[in-house]
Amino acid sequence: MFQNFKRSEFEAPSLSLFLQEARVLGDWVRGGRENSGIARTHDGAGHKVIILPGFMVTEARMELFRQTLNRAGYRAFGWGLGRNLGVTADMIERLDARLDEIDGEADGPVTLVGWSLGGLIAREYAKHAPHRVSRVITMGSPFSGNPRANNAWRLYEWVTKHPVDAPPIDAHLAQKPPVPTYALWSRRDGIVAPASARGLPGEADYCVEVDCSHLAFACAPEAMTAVLDILSRPVTVQPASPLAGISSAR
Repeated sequence: MFQNFKRSEFEAPSLSLFLQEARVLGDWVRGGRENSGIARTHDGAGHKVIILPGFMVTEARMELFRQTLNRAGYRAFGWGLGRNLGVTADMIERLDARLDEIDGEADGPVTLVGWSLGGLIAREYAKHAPHRVSRVITMGSPFSGNPRANNAWRLYEWVTKHPVDAPPIDAHLAQKPPVPTYALWSRRDGIVAPASARGLPGEADYCVEVDCSHLAFACAPEAMTAVLDILSRPVTVQPASPLAGISSAR
């Protein structure tokens, strides 16, 4: 499964890739121009989707992503916990309460879409309450391998005051949730090691390569296309048949 990876893709991305993340401004412009058109080709039939932001990201920054899902016919909700300042001891309970609120508006299990750290939290919540989650989609989330194989762990430890590999909840990041799990990853990721976001066999049901930077997962048309393609598929698991590397090279 990893035969196409270079050794460097198991390590934190290079300084060159990290600096290229600044190009995300162009991705925001393209997303604002193109994502509505992408959404019009889908019909989400009101299925509920909860969006979990990346580390240090506010819900406002995920608004383009949420609006695109709504235009595609889904009922997209923010996670309701404000800026993602890292894992807290009560995070699972607070997500339970958020799903209780959303259940008041629409019944049935939800899809969790998490960007970076938000994807790790989504995976852990799905292990806690699989009956409430239909599937999990992670975008550039480092659930596999060394938790320091990224360029954000020092900032994370400085903000949260706990080691990145010792969060205040019982977490087993590489363990797959008991629901269909999709891992979006990119060789252009300048924050997270590509292999960490793709995972080893058995750590996700499907892996999907997307041609965008780490910061662009929240806005780029390539990422939006991949997410909407997954959402349009039946909720089934075929572990031996990963998606054939959806790539959105332009």
